Amino acid sequence: MSTSCVAFAHDAWVTPAARALIAEHATTVDEDRLAEAHGLYIDAGHPRRLDAAYLDRAPALRVISSLNVGYDNVDIDECTRRGIAVSNSHGSLTEAVADIAYLHVIAAFRQIGEGVAWARDGRWLAGPPPVADDLAGSTLGIVGMGAIGMALAKRARASGMTIVYHNRQRRRDDVEVDARHVSFDELLRTAKGIVVLVPLTAETRGMFGEAQFGAMSSAYFINASRGALVDTDALYRALVAKTVAGAALDVTDPEPLPPDHPLFALPNVFVTPHIGSATRQTRDRMSIYAAQNLVAGLAGKRLPQIVNPAVYEGGTFAQKGDASGYATP
Repeated sequence: MSTSCVAFAHDAWVTPAARALIAEHATTVDEDRLAEAHGLYIDAGHPRRLDAAYLDRAPALRVISSLNVGYDNVDIDECTRRGIAVSNSHGSLTEAVADIAYLHVIAAFRQIGEGVAWARDGRWLAGPPPVADDLAGSTLGIVGMGAIGMALAKRARASGMTIVYHNRQRRRDDVEVDARHVSFDELLRTAKGIVVLVPLTAETRGMFGEAQFGAMSSAYFINASRGALVDTDALYRALVAKTVAGAALDVTDPEPLPPDHPLFALPNVFVTPHIGSATRQTRDRMSIYAAQNLVAGLAGKRLPQIVNPAVYEGGTFAQKGDASGYATP
């Protein structure tokens, strides 16, 4: 029986329980021994894109498991071509990210960032802070109505908000949150708050730029997905011009955002350091999901959270063999 080998990416978040689960089924090594690895454990902080040049260093690799839901740091097409199954931790962080997105909606509408600064800087002594806007009765537009979007919609409905959303196709279950499917253009024109929850792909990169911000009517802009979905310079100009009334960002481009970045000088901007999934319980769950995907893949089984199901078509995955020594089904 052959022995499986799993490489852990440098500085990737892994809990003791997840590491122990993987160690029950494979030898574990650091990323500098990638050439030996049948499986690779990574997170979104991986400093290099996993492209053809990187994969050339891993001739035995058959499974890549990401701790995160986003996988924009992996060349999925190249992995599929090579018969490498890729997984993420889909479903592990829905509620935690929905909480952060909801917090940012509240922070934007109620101008929490400016209020905190008002109190901290002593301006409160001179008079009350500026007034903000109600959530109740306002329209929230969600761009990317997946599981997180649905969870956010439930929270927003509890605040009395009207929900519109844009997906390529209407969700059949949108009646559960009384949400209305609209075109992207209509959402930009009519929503008072706009939340971005789409994944970062070649198609969505930079999807919010000069034209999109110009189409808004003094709306609040919230991004809880990926910073590169947004042209940061265009957002800054729109905030200065008040085309965008305010922004609440858990993700930025660049990331981390340098402390001297002009966005920080604007009173109508609220920024947190990409903490959507940063709860102990969520990170533990993400890590276990990543470990379970690796173990399944090493045994020649279909990954529970498969990103590239096409890898199973035509037998490409099976042809690479079962690194665990067990027969591939």
